[in-house]
Amino acid sequence: MSDQILRIIPLGGLGEIGKNMMIVEWGNHIVVIDVGVMFPQNDMWGIDLVIPDFGYLLDKRDWVEGIIITHGHEDHTGGLPYLLREIQAPIFATRLTLGLIEVKLREYGMLSRAELHRINAGGTLSLGPFQFEFFAINHSIPDGVGLAINTPQGLVVHSGDFKIDYTPVDGQPADLGKLAELGNRGVLVLLADSTNSESPGFTPSERVIDQAFDQAFEEAPGRIIVTTFASLISRIQQVVNAAQRHSRKVAVTGRSMEENIGIARELGYLDIPSDLLVSLSEVEKLHPRQVVIIATGSQGEPSAALARMARGQHHQIEIVPGDTVIISSHPIPGNEELINDTINRLFQRGANVIYDRIAPVHVSGHASQEEQKLLISLVRPRYFVPIHGELRHLKLHARLAQQMGIPPERTLVVENGYVLEFDERGGRIGERIPGGYVFVDGAGVGDVGPAVLRDREILGQDGVVVAVAKVDTWTHRLRERPEIRTRGFVYVRESEDLLAGALEEIEQALQKGGPPDTRKAAESRIREALQRYFYQEIRRRPMIFPIVVEV
Repeated sequence: MSDQILRIIPLGGLGEIGKNMMIVEWGNHIVVIDVGVMFPQNDMWGIDLVIPDFGYLLDKRDWVEGIIITHGHEDHTGGLPYLLREIQAPIFATRLTLGLIEVKLREYGMLSRAELHRINAGGTLSLGPFQFEFFAINHSIPDGVGLAINTPQGLVVHSGDFKIDYTPVDGQPADLGKLAELGNRGVLVLLADSTNSESPGFTPSERVIDQAFDQAFEEAPGRIIVTTFASLISRIQQVVNAAQRHSRKVAVTGRSMEENIGIARELGYLDIPSDLLVSLSEVEKLHPRQVVIIATGSQGEPSAALARMARGQHHQIEIVPGDTVIISSHPIPGNEELINDTINRLFQRGANVIYDRIAPVHVSGHASQEEQKLLISLVRPRYFVPIHGELRHLKLHARLAQQMGIPPERTLVVENGYVLEFDERGGRIGERIPGGYVFVDGAGVGDVGPAVLRDREILGQDGVVVAVAKVDTWTHRLRERPEIRTRGFVYVRESEDLLAGALEEIEQALQKGGPPDTRKAAESRIREALQRYFYQEIRRRPMIFPIVVEV
């Protein structure tokens, strides 16, 4: 590999929403930008989280100069505990982001192993041959930054997750002057957030939510329960402000919400007067119109506080008629079913549920098309790479860049694992390295793959059949009638004829053409016979486990 090639390698976030991770490489020097997680999709049976495949880095551990985190959301920070098990490198982030990272690493028992360094918008950092300049951007969490990366091959601008909010809740506008200054210096390539490239116009300011909250708080006849992302600190501040305006006390439920609110208050990013905050036990003593509860569960997660309330399983809060539930978030792709189920259960218990499809209680933290155009016009890059989005988002963002005058041959659309190379000849798409999914299932990381998920899908759809046959050790003939046990396949009492036929199929399979020579051959005959029989009879394909016992 030539030392004169700048390599930019996305390992997550391109072709999907979530698990954002990117590598910038020059010679034997690497900087990692973000290490996120992704919620499992509906066909990822039993999976808890999905993290990037960072196998590319494992034989280059000594090349990693540092890890830079653009902001504190899980899809940019959640993979850190898993990466740090393999690679020791300093982590750089802004003050609030560092606080949230500390909470996460402490949860995994890894805080003592981490080397954490604070950066600031407007500040700089040198790592190997790279010089970083950090600039303020707006998003749905305070203290986010974009990156200007001075490399030996030219200036690279990474937008991070961004939108342009002229009236942000935290009072920190995006640094448009810095973006214009970078454009005047000459930008080799712009890597820009594509999440909302389907949305025309501008993304509304976070401030519009205040009016929706005021209306909901005014009309609510009883308790108000608000759920949002635990890391959406500015939204939590808006809930607190609305509670103050309407003379309500605030309680919190959900471990991640409690921890994030605690660290944000400690660092000064969240202003909650001490007399406004009460415990859940104190809520019971207050009139319902005096109460606001902030809860986890905005994505319908089964173990989160809101989902447990919806199922009637929360140990302190029971949903009753008169409660108002505000879901101040938008479903992450793949989570729609969980959220809809939670909403239905809340309605069933008598609550009034307000969510973004019926009231403006949530706005996106990502730029719409006009803001994306503004970024391109300020930065004026030679090359454009859309990042952070599914393939349709990337394609539409590339089309937008071409409308802004960037030639098609200089708009590089890639998915995870494709290597972008820049040298004196220009930019191009190079080889592809592994950049797929690594599944986290309980304590296991990477030990569940597509084959296991296919088995789980079959079990979930058609169930399992266990067939036990005892055969003579020497002759391999049946010693007695086989037995069948099923789980998740058919109701035995109503399917006696079907299972009786299956027993006959087993007997015929072991007798047809003479007894099988080995136990393995006998099990193979049983499996094939039952697969054929069940599909012919009821068009199902259960997972079949034949067990042959030699007696």
